[in-house]
Amino acid sequence: MAPSTDPSIWNQEIAVPENVISYVDEAVKAKLPAGSQVLSIEPSGSSYWARTAKIDTISPDGDNASYFIKVHQGQTGQELVLGEYHAMKTLWDAMPELVVRPYGYGSYEKMEDVHFFLCSFHELTDDIPDIDDFPALVAGLHKRGVSEKGEFGFPYKVYGGRLPQFFPVTNSWEQTFTAGLQRVFDSEENTHGYDEDMAYLRKGIIDKVIPRLIRPLEHGPNKIKPRLVHGDLWDGNCSVDVNTNQPVVFDATTLWAHNEYELGAWQPVRHKMSGSYITRYKQHFPPSEPAEDFEDRVLLYSLRFNLHSSSLYPGNTKFRNIVREDMRRLVEKYPDGYDGWLLSRRKAENSSAFESQKSISALSDMDVQPNVAQAEPVADEVTV
Repeated sequence: MAPSTDPSIWNQEIAVPENVISYVDEAVKAKLPAGSQVLSIEPSGSSYWARTAKIDTISPDGDNASYFIKVHQGQTGQELVLGEYHAMKTLWDAMPELVVRPYGYGSYEKMEDVHFFLCSFHELTDDIPDIDDFPALVAGLHKRGVSEKGEFGFPYKVYGGRLPQFFPVTNSWEQTFTAGLQRVFDSEENTHGYDEDMAYLRKGIIDKVIPRLIRPLEHGPNKIKPRLVHGDLWDGNCSVDVNTNQPVVFDATTLWAHNEYELGAWQPVRHKMSGSYITRYKQHFPPSEPAEDFEDRVLLYSLRFNLHSSSLYPGNTKFRNIVREDMRRLVEKYPDGYDGWLLSRRKAENSSAFESQKSISALSDMDVQPNVAQAEPVADEVTV
């Protein structure tokens, strides 16, 4: 996410020592394509959590190739590289033309407490992907990436920045999303402390709003399928390749989800990719049924992204206040939850059935008289 305006939070030395990207460890070399000869390594990119660098190589055929390495330290660092590799590998397998290619992960031979993730290097522009092609590509990813097992969630712990994002694997999107959102609520509270109003609204979201907006998606003839999503597709996790002029995505928190969950990152107006990208996406992947709930579902999903932002910025309650107002809007709109929605639908169906029966009865009554009236002349003709 974009850095806070508080320099005391971000203007600090990265916890990982700089010397980890002063050379290419043998464990890293082992993950490069066979026969690659390392020419150089130099710092590249920026991160608040890791050391990052570009590795230049030459292949046995004499071709130049560059790779990007992220280096972390400690137990959390080991979890970070494991999760990022599997997240990116899952995405790349589904849509390699859109995703940076992961080559591997592991721990340094010289420093066992240092861990790395290795992927393809892309020289990027300062632009976001164009609205004319990016929403279509994202929709294409969602169409291709359908879980073979029919399960939501992701089996690995992945990180958004320094915070874990874990959505358990289940057969229910409601269950997976609720558990994942609860985890982000906890992280946000750990950052800013307990707030009575936030706690009240959180309960309304969990008990009423989530069942109301998500449970209908999992019943009926148009039941949603678990689809592969990037999971954190805001402006900072995608760009355009300078050499190919094609969009490229990275830094994923991948999971199988309701495809509209991806759009939660495009809902905040502070992002460059916002409402117009959502509108264009719908042209390539129509809203799930009930379609009339689409905007509120995206607002619900955006809570995860705004809560995560709030979790990262101690002392800055800007994102907490955004979340507070969005939750209040949803809680006030859906006080009766799923049960109230189901009851209103049944009443509407019964009323519709009653009106239909009345119409049928009226038509039947109208049909009787003409038949009787026609019967007498026919009888007279026969008699004659």
